Amino acid sequence: MTRAIAVAGLLLIFGTTAGVAEWNLIPTLDNHPNVCPDQPPEPEWMQNINVRESYKRLLIQQIYRAQSMERVVDSQNCDCLTRYPTWEDAVRFYTERYASSEYWDVVEATSEYRRQANELRRAAMPICEAVGNW
Repeated sequence: MTRAIAVAGLLLIFGTTAGVAEWNLIPTLDNHPNVCPDQPPEPEWMQNINVRESYKRLLIQQIYRAQSMERVVDSQNCDCLTRYPTWEDAVRFYTERYASSEYWDVVEATSEYRRQANELRRAAMPICEAVGNW
């Protein structure tokens, strides 16, 4: 009997804790960035891309990210226009190099651009932090 009461007590405690934690995980529909609030949105066609082709969107996003970090590092400047330019260059670059690529080639390129962006991120972060854009 004591064991049943102890188990019931633990379930009550864990259930209550989970409920409280769940309150903190309620997503908001407010999608405003904390940094550079006037960031250009992704092109609408990217947001509405067919699920079967979403791997292409991921590549464009990683190209954009890598280009952004590279611009910051090269210019030693992290103003909003440098860090978040329009999507045109990334889309053009993707179209010229990868639009007709096979799935696995795109996946491989996505990994490469992610790696490149992550390496550049280390150098870009202090530059952006210095001006409050990180």
